[in-house]
Amino acid sequence: MSQPHATSATQVKDRQYAHLSASLIRLSHSIGQTADLFAALQVDLDAMRLLAGWHASQFMSVGAATTEEIIQAAEDKEDKDSE
Repeated sequence: MSQPHATSATQVKDRQYAHLSASLIRLSHSIGQTADLFAALQVDLDAMRLLAGWHASQFMSVGAATTEEIIQAAEDKEDKDSE
């Protein structure tokens, strides 16, 4: 009577090992997908960094041009007022 119990315990153990193996395969696949997503995220973040730098330079250029125009307009107004 001890023998059927041992076979049953062995079968349970084998089933658990098979389940563990399947779970580890799914985990490995998920980790691979996560690594791929992180690589894509890095590419997107680099593109965003470049775009942000480009936009910042545009804003600085416009700001500098606008400031020069404002200063020139103020000087022109002072010249007209002093005449």
